[in-house]
Amino acid sequence: MSEAVNGFDDGFNGSLVPGARPAVLSIDLMRAYFDPESPLCLPSGSCLGVAAAVIAAARQGSAPVVHTQVRYGAEGRDGGAFIRKVPALRALIGDSPEGRIMPEVAPLPNETVILKQYASAFFGTSLSSLLQAQGVDTVVIIGTSTSGCVRATAVDAIQHGFIPIVVSDGVGDRTEDVHQASLYDLQAKYAEVMDSQSVISYLQGS
Repeated sequence: MSEAVNGFDDGFNGSLVPGARPAVLSIDLMRAYFDPESPLCLPSGSCLGVAAAVIAAARQGSAPVVHTQVRYGAEGRDGGAFIRKVPALRALIGDSPEGRIMPEVAPLPNETVILKQYASAFFGTSLSSLLQAQGVDTVVIIGTSTSGCVRATAVDAIQHGFIPIVVSDGVGDRTEDVHQASLYDLQAKYAEVMDSQSVISYLQGS
């Protein structure tokens, strides 16, 4: 568990044991979050290199890697109220440059890429069925943003019966305070929050 998330009161100090069949979920590591011209750009891109290392460990250990990216259809109609609430998402209409996955974490030809329109990678997608078909019991979550799509995906993961692990230094958000508060809440209620070194060892089976 990250040093930033500890000291929970009784009733919020439970723990989950990672299973034997993990998959990595790489959430929305798109150019929009790393392009200084984008309204979605993060203040630090450090999570990208960490995410790349986690993905490399998963591949080495033969764990599935699933990538997500946000893409909207014509005029963003499939974004509903979400795209109205967050107008910055309009940059992700169609196959836009801002919506393309960063080369550092680019999917291999045999890895699944899921297109989504809302925060959770599970909402309105086949992700749960895909993971169940491969016998996955644990999902390792990296990507952006901690308080948004990462959190929503972790919440849905536990609701679908998977053990969620959020990689504390492999996710990022618009401010450090928001990032840390989200990690604290995830550890308290929905997931195990672990640093990348621990997660990489887990994925490598050591």
